[in-house]
Amino acid sequence: MTPEELRASRDRTVSDVVAGGLRVLFCGINPSLMTAATGYHFAHPGNRFWPVLHRSGFTPRQLKPAEQTELLRYGLGITNVVARATARADELSTEEFREGGRLLAAKVEQLRPQWLAVVGVTAYRTAFGRRTAGIGPQNHRIGGARVWALPNPSGLNAHWTAQTMAEEYGRLRASVEHGLLATEEA
Repeated sequence: MTPEELRASRDRTVSDVVAGGLRVLFCGINPSLMTAATGYHFAHPGNRFWPVLHRSGFTPRQLKPAEQTELLRYGLGITNVVARATARADELSTEEFREGGRLLAAKVEQLRPQWLAVVGVTAYRTAFGRRTAGIGPQNHRIGGARVWALPNPSGLNAHWTAQTMAEEYGRLRASVEHGLLATEEA
């Protein structure tokens, strides 16, 4: 991929990998330029989403970004809070996150996944006005789905290793498999 091809990918969108009734709809912050250029979610070689998804037990083997539609066989899907591609998430405005949250809630309402897993707690906080949210299950639903905030798998997220991320993603997987609920508001 040339630098020119990557730059030309700015502001593009990438198709969701979704179906109705998923077990988990993973929601990234927004597409990277590499994702937009290839059309495959979490396509940057430094992104740890695919290895972490496998290590956590969601997939029986590590999928490649080009195999993203295989997620549907496992009841998993991918979307984003903000649809447009940027080089860095900090290029997005608060207004874009809020509008993305509104659109995501409508999408979740329509698709009816059991869980919405937002991979990036800061994006989740901004999009849904949950300033004090932390990693883990959340105490409310979005569009009928239970919500879990996960660490961002970007290689830029140095606070989490692939192993500690896999452990957190594994906590979500165990909750999904055992039908455990996040504490909910009345």
